[in-house]
Amino acid sequence: MSMQGWDITPSGVQSVTSLVGDAMDDVAKSVKSYGTHVQSAASSAGTISGMYCGTAPTGPIGAALALFVEKTATDVLFLGARAAKSVNGAREATAYYVAGDLDIAATVAHNALAAPEVKLPKPDGSQGGKR
Repeated sequence: MSMQGWDITPSGVQSVTSLVGDAMDDVAKSVKSYGTHVQSAASSAGTISGMYCGTAPTGPIGAALALFVEKTATDVLFLGARAAKSVNGAREATAYYVAGDLDIAATVAHNALAAPEVKLPKPDGSQGGKR
C-alpha cells in the first residue's frame, strides 16, 4: 500500500496538527460548558406539578433535555475521537515518511481513516460498552 509521489513538509504537518489540537481543546471546553448549561437548564425548567417537598421532580423540559444529551453523547464524543485519531495518524505517518519508510507511512495514514471506537463512560465513571 505504498503512496507514490508523496511530498510532505513535516513542519507544515506539525503546524496544521498543532492548530487542530488547539481547536480540539476549544471544542472540549465548549462540550464541558454545554454539559453544565444543559444541567442548569434542566433544573431551571421547572415542572408542571404542584407544591412539593424536597428535591424538585424532573419536568418534561428537563426530561427532554436529558434524553437529548443521552441520544447525542456518542456523536459528541465521536467528534473528539475522530479529530484525535486523524491528528495522531498524520503525525505518525509523517514520522515514518521522514524516516523513509513510505509503506508503513501509507499503512498508518490508511488506518487513521478508520472510524474510531467510542465508548460512553458508565455512571460510575469507568469506561462502558461501545455504542
